[in-house]
Amino acid sequence: MRIYILLIAALQPHLNMNQNNIHLRDLPNEIVFLILKKLDNIDVLYSLLGINNQRLDIIAHEQIFSNVLNFVSISQPTDEISLISGSILNRFCNDILSKIHEKVKSLTLDSVSMECILRAGNYPNLTELKLFNFNKIIISRYFISKIFMCTDPLED
Repeated sequence: MRIYILLIAALQPHLNMNQNNIHLRDLPNEIVFLILKKLDNIDVLYSLLGINNQRLDIIAHEQIFSNVLNFVSISQPTDEISLISGSILNRFCNDILSKIHEKVKSLTLDSVSMECILRAGNYPNLTELKLFNFNKIIISRYFISKIFMCTDPLED
């Protein structure tokens, strides 16, 4: 629905009164990219991957939509953190991330979604991990292990 509203708003000056029934699939790839780049990558991937439209699926697989994934929203006036819905998180963890995990360079996560998302794929190109809503107990559960307790100096 959000994509459709943005599409109509962007094209309204170019439409005749009887042409209001335009679809995303009717537009050239260049215009589709311009529209989709205005949306969050999470919305693009959730809306277009696996919808049985090969062209839109190929577009959604582009690096620009999968390199930075932000699963946390911060409201501007109050700095309140909003989490994505459980159904969206489940679809990402069970379906979407397995298709794009190698392209992901940056993840923004909260303590609720972190385990599911990190277990959903191997992220060989991940260079940035932002974590929100964590406390000492959660951090120690995930990041303190014998791997980090090396007492011998590393040799060259």
